[in-house]
Amino acid sequence: MDSPNLILDSWQKEFLEHDGDKILCTGRQVGKSLICARDAGEWAVKHSKKTILMIAPTERQSYALFQRTLNYLFETYPKAVVVKGKNKPTSERFFLTNGTVVYCLPTGERGIGIRFLTIDRLYGEEASRIPEDVWTAVIPMLLTTGGSTILLSTPHGKQGEFYRVWSNKDSAYNSFRRFSIDSEKVVSERKICATWTTLQRTKALEKIEQAKARFSKKMFMQEYMGEFVEDLFRWFTDEWIASACTQKRRERIYEDPETNHFMGVDIARMGEDDIVYAIGDRRSKIIIQVESIIERKKLTTETEGKIRLLAQRYNCRMVYIDAGSGTLGVSIMDHLLRTELKKRVKDINNAKRILEYDEDRNPIFIKLQKEDLYDNLRALGEQSRIRLLDDDDIKYSLASIQYEYVVKPGQPTRLKIWGDYAHIAEALTRLAQCVKEKIFNYHISYI
Repeated sequence: MDSPNLILDSWQKEFLEHDGDKILCTGRQVGKSLICARDAGEWAVKHSKKTILMIAPTERQSYALFQRTLNYLFETYPKAVVVKGKNKPTSERFFLTNGTVVYCLPTGERGIGIRFLTIDRLYGEEASRIPEDVWTAVIPMLLTTGGSTILLSTPHGKQGEFYRVWSNKDSAYNSFRRFSIDSEKVVSERKICATWTTLQRTKALEKIEQAKARFSKKMFMQEYMGEFVEDLFRWFTDEWIASACTQKRRERIYEDPETNHFMGVDIARMGEDDIVYAIGDRRSKIIIQVESIIERKKLTTETEGKIRLLAQRYNCRMVYIDAGSGTLGVSIMDHLLRTELKKRVKDINNAKRILEYDEDRNPIFIKLQKEDLYDNLRALGEQSRIRLLDDDDIKYSLASIQYEYVVKPGQPTRLKIWGDYAHIAEALTRLAQCVKEKIFNYHISYI
């Protein structure tokens, strides 16, 4: 829970003081969600009988800001929130005793489900990733109230409403006050206090230096400096995602002999990125996704057990995991090779290097297997041979995948594919490898 007594940065204080339209474009982990939650809480307490709406690309993201705001109110103004009766807090709204209500509603791709609202204040979390049709739906909600819009995000290419608001200062957007801060400046200059210790600063600065060494300059500028960068492109377009993500979840698991289930797994360390299990049913040359399961903070033994459980429940013919050198998947792979899955588990090494040559045998391009995996998934979508679940988290993950060509003097050109919410897409690229498997007419049994 964020303490109301923490020492705010100067830019955070200025952000809170401005009451109208405002946009916050920053690097990662600078405290933008924290300050927007406080902004929403303070505004809700000071304005009676108003309506606040919080949106984001996924329901989970909008709920995080919603819950953070509720936590701030409970700690700072414990009597301000209605906690009993028909207006007690739910996962979609909470009421204040002054009559103001805060909503957190799923928008979907088009915002159809929220068009009924008239609102006084709009918060857009990760606004650079919110689909265009959602903006078309929500902006008119402020028309009759003269309400304010607050946008917060890390950049995601020179495209979309967030970029237009940030870059244009004409009559359409001149009401916005613009705030910007980069991650390096925040961790270097934030005052030491109970919630930001010297050790935290030291570790954060080490992470910054590691990111500089690990990422390309363009990636670092976008993710940590909060800048809109040229030559960073999306791997999956909005059209691709809309065309591919159409499948509804099945109400039950099909266990008939004709079912050909496969599973792709993206493994994460304890407490870090999400662990994703993507399960699909291959019918002839078409892959139909039937489930996507996300877990977090699991031990390797728990992850191994989950893989075995799902492989048995779905009668999977093959399970694909990343077991490249130095990855957590290596130990899990070793254990699975001693189980009933020993012939049904295959390692997919993202970091495997493939060097391409010109006709004179000069190296011209360094390629990772990861590129082949993403190429395969994109091609299947273009050919209408993969049907993914109609799920906001899946769409957001696919939309987060970007690429650039890295050119360094004296070195072969390298294609870099990455994403800040890539774990679901990673699992899907592995699931898509099942299109290369030969399928025989036999039914797998487990002992």
